[in-house]
Amino acid sequence: MDRITEQPSRHDDLELRDTRALLEGMNGEDRGVPEAVAAAIPAIETLVDAVHERMARGGRLFYLGAGTSGRLGILDASECPPTFGVPHGLVVGLIAGGDGAIRKAVEFAEDDPEQGWKDLQEHHIGKDDSVVGIAASGTTPYVIGALEACNTNGVLTGCITCNPGSPVAKVATHPVVVVVGPEFVTGSTRMKSGTAQKLVLNMLSTALMIKLGRVKGNRMVDMQLSNNKLVDRGTRMIMDELGLGYEQANELLRHYGSVRRAIEAGHRL
Repeated sequence: MDRITEQPSRHDDLELRDTRALLEGMNGEDRGVPEAVAAAIPAIETLVDAVHERMARGGRLFYLGAGTSGRLGILDASECPPTFGVPHGLVVGLIAGGDGAIRKAVEFAEDDPEQGWKDLQEHHIGKDDSVVGIAASGTTPYVIGALEACNTNGVLTGCITCNPGSPVAKVATHPVVVVVGPEFVTGSTRMKSGTAQKLVLNMLSTALMIKLGRVKGNRMVDMQLSNNKLVDRGTRMIMDELGLGYEQANELLRHYGSVRRAIEAGHRL
């Protein structure tokens, strides 16, 4: 397979460039990423709708990846509970090599085609769950093996990759392929490919949470009030919705413990 993500950079002699030229070169490459994501929206839409159908029945969403791809999945999963107030375990990120690989690469962990399915089985994966493999190259055995096992066991599969025709895109029933082209530093998929994957993950999880009723209007009414900034944000949401002063809105929020419940109570007053 001719992997676009491994093709030579369009830029050369990088060590001879000054700082401005390096930054402008990277920025110029990055500009094409949103356009590549836009071209993949129909595939993202199909994936969102398929996953939502299962999550509405009580299913969970799992992200599976290695290296940068695995870390991006864990990041997206970890942000769902504080942002949308969903329980931990509704969206789960798994990385080849285990949690230790989040901070430090585990050599050859991604090359085991059986470990991904073993990791999923630890979470008692079921037919209402969905698994999205994240692999810029589309050739990661850890991800491919897990998706193959999911298909065999009736678990919905999707993927986010940057190589058309890759093995992971062929095995996933709902592939999302974002073709961003060669990287600024040849093969460094933490750059454009990683940016594209992060954008798709943002779209996937946010669209799902909206469809699951975790946003009202344009507000994160179920967010966890875990610091003063978020308490202030929630207070201002209540002010805007109910036409109250700051102190009264803040009192409602602290009494009911969530923006949603405070607004619902305020409408009953």
